[in-house]
Amino acid sequence: MSRTALLPRPLARALVSIPLATLMALAPGTALAYPAPGHVTGDIVVHDPTLVRRSDGTYLLYATGGGLAMRSSTDRVAFRAGGSAFPTVPSWWGRYSSVPEAWAPDISYHGGKYLMYYAVSRFGSNTSAIGFATSSTGLPGSWTDHGIVHSTDASSDHNAIDPNLFVDDDGTWWLTFGSWWTGIKMIRLDPSTGKQHAGDRTRYSLASRPTGSRAVEAPQLVKRNGLYYLFASYDTCCAGTSSTYKIKVGRASRVTGPYTDRAGVPMMNNGGTLVLESHGRVIGPGGQSVIKDADGHLLVYHYYDGQDGGTPKLGVNLLGWDGGWPTVY
Repeated sequence: MSRTALLPRPLARALVSIPLATLMALAPGTALAYPAPGHVTGDIVVHDPTLVRRSDGTYLLYATGGGLAMRSSTDRVAFRAGGSAFPTVPSWWGRYSSVPEAWAPDISYHGGKYLMYYAVSRFGSNTSAIGFATSSTGLPGSWTDHGIVHSTDASSDHNAIDPNLFVDDDGTWWLTFGSWWTGIKMIRLDPSTGKQHAGDRTRYSLASRPTGSRAVEAPQLVKRNGLYYLFASYDTCCAGTSSTYKIKVGRASRVTGPYTDRAGVPMMNNGGTLVLESHGRVIGPGGQSVIKDADGHLLVYHYYDGQDGGTPKLGVNLLGWDGGWPTVY
């Protein structure tokens, strides 16, 4: 199948309108074949990318590392490096990591400003914290940090990394997060502060792997046709061509769950329907974000390039919907 996510938008929109079964019939091999990532150029070595489109059409991409470095693009194809969200990192980061860097940012635009949630942690531990920042432009150096939203330590049963803000149709704010341990969690936020809502201190559990590997992380929530979809990365990240990362999804009729996969298996009990896994030179895709653009939902992720020494690179695919379930193309 020809790759369409980054084609000129009129052509991409036309292909989105083709029934998914027809698109899959055009694919080489079986229906389980995955398309290649869309063609992207420039500064595309990234980890855990998050993407937002400004009103002027410019795309801003932030990713793991340092003070959260930005790339920009005017066409969703050619990306060039800019500065960092935080040229001077907030002092509180040092309490959670000896290396002054942040991970897995999540950028969005609500209420006339750009919002960013991100994580600071010691690799392999749950000594972690989620921070929150705002900006009027979304550009590097313009961010005001508002401190810690949620934190964990060695006594916690979960891990405060990989945040994702979800704003429901009724204006309710939710923050999903989590990695390994007891899995994916969610708390309700107060839109006036961006932090946990004083009237709801519940920590909801959305996905877990109680048997076998505990490897589930990087949650992303999307709402479509009244249903909530929880995307997450499963298995092992950050090992180059030995990575086994893959992206799975479940859905629910309520934002707090329960989430089940296409076969009806609860995500709290190892469930999850495959969306994307290793194929060809694309090894260990994950660390994903999902955004709605003019031509449909985009799956934005990193993968390890098996033909370039396992270098982590940017992947972008459009998402189609097959019987109410997301499929990359």
